[in-house]
Amino acid sequence: MGLRTSDFHYDLPPELIASRPLEERAASRMMVVHRDSGIIEHRMFRDFPEYLRPEDLLVLNDTKVIPARVFSDDGKIELLCLDRLSPLEWRCLVRPGKKMRTGKTVIVGGTTGTVVDVFDNGDRLIRWDAPVDLDKVGHLALPHYMNREDEVADRERYQTVFAREEGAIAAPTAGLHFTPEMLEKIPHAFLTLHVGVGTFRPVQVDTPEEHEMHSERYLLSKETAQRVNEASRVIAVGTTATRVLEHLGRSSTETRLIGEEQRGETDIFIYPPYPFRVIGGLLTNFHLPESTLIMLVSAFAGRELVMEAYRQAVQERYRFYSYGDCMLLV
Repeated sequence: MGLRTSDFHYDLPPELIASRPLEERAASRMMVVHRDSGIIEHRMFRDFPEYLRPEDLLVLNDTKVIPARVFSDDGKIELLCLDRLSPLEWRCLVRPGKKMRTGKTVIVGGTTGTVVDVFDNGDRLIRWDAPVDLDKVGHLALPHYMNREDEVADRERYQTVFAREEGAIAAPTAGLHFTPEMLEKIPHAFLTLHVGVGTFRPVQVDTPEEHEMHSERYLLSKETAQRVNEASRVIAVGTTATRVLEHLGRSSTETRLIGEEQRGETDIFIYPPYPFRVIGGLLTNFHLPESTLIMLVSAFAGRELVMEAYRQAVQERYRFYSYGDCMLLV
């Protein structure tokens, strides 16, 4: 019998959820999980370069989080911009949906939007009469487990120092630990995957294979593809970078990527057992129980070892989730 969603459950004391970042980005703790030996070390993120070989390549996701959450001027409607199809057309999650049927209007920051379509999953297509200034009226869509509204400080800290391609709803949180000074010393390359709302959607079926994965837009440059092909080992920073590389690896020959610019959408869902073709190491944060993300990590290092690592993380009182500590799997 295959694995069940409940096989990826663990108990987490609420006080271990990091609702705010540390004062210094690189001050996080780092658990190191050695896949071959099963050894688990407890280190600090500043020790990260010690685990890299000279021929390694770090691949990071340079997506930039946008303040995608807005409220109507009367405070009655909340919209989450899932995708800006154009400056005047957004695909949105809307609450409450009952008030926003086709033809209904909403005013945000003095700009009027009209519902022109309702998708099968309940998303709305909103057409605005002028561009909405998200920097002025938008809020960051912080994960619900932070149990707070966004603050001014989040505009900087819920963003990697290398973010440059606008379009994400959520941050690629494994990258939040890096400082420019550390990156200067490490060979690295970028790809882009715009993290969508599916990151927050729980697995609500009994077995992983029944789960319908969300789709997210990606871009991999020709330069990054070539550098990945030349590297002796690729260390992916985060599950988002992993998904792009492994998605493209499925259509490649051997372990090489197609050596041209690649752009598109991926709904790849990685769970045990999965034959990784591109990455040889993974830096990631600690993820929610029974989530697609903990399943991906378990596929890379083995479910039993990963669940033991999480048990130790709770015992050692690591900080969990987006603003929390990290785990390096090598």
